[in-house]
Amino acid sequence: MTVSGRTKIAVLLVLVSVLLAASCKKKVAVAPTPPPPLPPVAPPPPAPTITLRAQPATIDRGQAATLQWEARNAANVQIEPGLGAVAATGNRAVNPPASVTYTAKATGPGGEATDTARVTVNIPPVPPPPPPPRPPAPPVVRMDELFPRNVQDVFFDYDKADIRPSEMATLQKNAAFLRQNGNVRFTIEGHCDERGSAEYNLGLGDRRANAAKEFLVQQGIQASRINVISYGEEKPVCREQNEDCYMRNRRAHFTYNP
Repeated sequence: MTVSGRTKIAVLLVLVSVLLAASCKKKVAVAPTPPPPLPPVAPPPPAPTITLRAQPATIDRGQAATLQWEARNAANVQIEPGLGAVAATGNRAVNPPASVTYTAKATGPGGEATDTARVTVNIPPVPPPPPPPRPPAPPVVRMDELFPRNVQDVFFDYDKADIRPSEMATLQKNAAFLRQNGNVRFTIEGHCDERGSAEYNLGLGDRRANAAKEFLVQQGIQASRINVISYGEEKPVCREQNEDCYMRNRRAHFTYNP
């Protein structure tokens, strides 16, 4: 073999060795391409806040209280009842007729917030209705007017001093009035018609007056309250000469002693 031939063979062997060596090495993995970076995230808008206060918190009806508020991060502020939309910060006098809770609401891009304030109104008690008017007082009637209306004469038979049964009811009514008016003092006058002597009629009038007195004492009237006098025929109420007139003169008459 010639030298040139041997040289070619040597070069081929070197090339084959290189190829074999290269084919025996481990393959290296290729790293993936990283994704593009994310855009920056904007922070959320801040949440609104609000405070609401009432000064004073308790008032009497007719007085005023002051609402004070302050809102932050709010685009709109409402206070109810009654105030509606207001500035973010402020104060307002209120005069509620009754206890009420005010609510403040702040709204903005970050949401909403609320706060409340209570105003207590003291309502005075309703006064009781006036008492009904008193009925007018009855007119005052003096005893010298009452006495003759309630104490009536009693009448006697001719030449008699006994209390007739028909006259007892009158004396009982007289006694009832006199018991109700225990401070009243009075006189019983004995009277006669014109028949008979003056002296006899004075005695008959006395017996008649005392008969009426005894009846009243039995009805519970104190004897010390009673005065007795006889006028006989001296003071007639009628001067006609007939039985009706005579009967009217035969009486025990009662007079009030002031």
